[in-house]
Amino acid sequence: MARIRVPKVQEMRDAGTPIAMVTAYDAPFARAAEEAGIPLILVGDSLGMAVLGYETTLPVTMEDMIRHTKAVVAATSRAMVIADMPFLSYQVSVEQAIANAGRLVKEGGAQAVKLEGGREMASRVEAIVASGIPVMGHVGLTPQAVHRLGGYRTQGRDEAAARKLIEDAKALEAAGAFSIVIEAVPEEVGRMITEAVSIPTIGIGAGRYTSGQVLVIYDLLGFTPKPAHFVRIFGDVRSQVVQALKRYREAVESREFPGENEVTHADWVVKDSQGVAKENGQ
Repeated sequence: MARIRVPKVQEMRDAGTPIAMVTAYDAPFARAAEEAGIPLILVGDSLGMAVLGYETTLPVTMEDMIRHTKAVVAATSRAMVIADMPFLSYQVSVEQAIANAGRLVKEGGAQAVKLEGGREMASRVEAIVASGIPVMGHVGLTPQAVHRLGGYRTQGRDEAAARKLIEDAKALEAAGAFSIVIEAVPEEVGRMITEAVSIPTIGIGAGRYTSGQVLVIYDLLGFTPKPAHFVRIFGDVRSQVVQALKRYREAVESREFPGENEVTHADWVVKDSQGVAKENGQ
């Protein structure tokens, strides 16, 4: 089955089909997402926090993103894979933005890239799209601006801020973005942004009225100790992993593992009548 691409995503939005997207960073979880029928997989720079243990997404590098994107692409054949552009990989100049977006597609194998920001990033979006690379926008809470925003806080809480987000979304659409992530805004703002544009919107903490939803795979599987209030845990996989590891440790400590049927005997070793091992033919 062919990969999902931009026209299919727009078709889903136009038909009113809710779009499910997950953020994944490696082959096993990407493979599981595809087997579950997830149409869009985002290789997010959130890997810095979810996988690498950083406090923010800011230390994530292009090399990190290319490596993890390659792993996700290698494990999938149908899902559309979108790669995040990490901090300072596109903000410096239009030329830098095109070059790094190209690396994520050419070296990482992504079918699209995502970058954060509204009107101020419209020139980057337009240039990347003009080079032939689809771009997903991102408004609302933009984690790469965590220091300016004062933390991971809900955005668009007053009328002026909400109107700015709507105008940002319109600017991204005009620049050629094929879809927009809306993060951590009141539900009414998520609805207004979605109604203001004709491209798909993917919400994360943006309410019920966006074109689709995205969650980090580690969040929805229960691996995150203190997930955001908008995260629903669809399966407490972390507890199952901990219990499996505990059983493994106990089996090793009791010498119950490995068992007789889990070991291989060498063909060249036999035992004499006293049970002493010796080479065949001796």
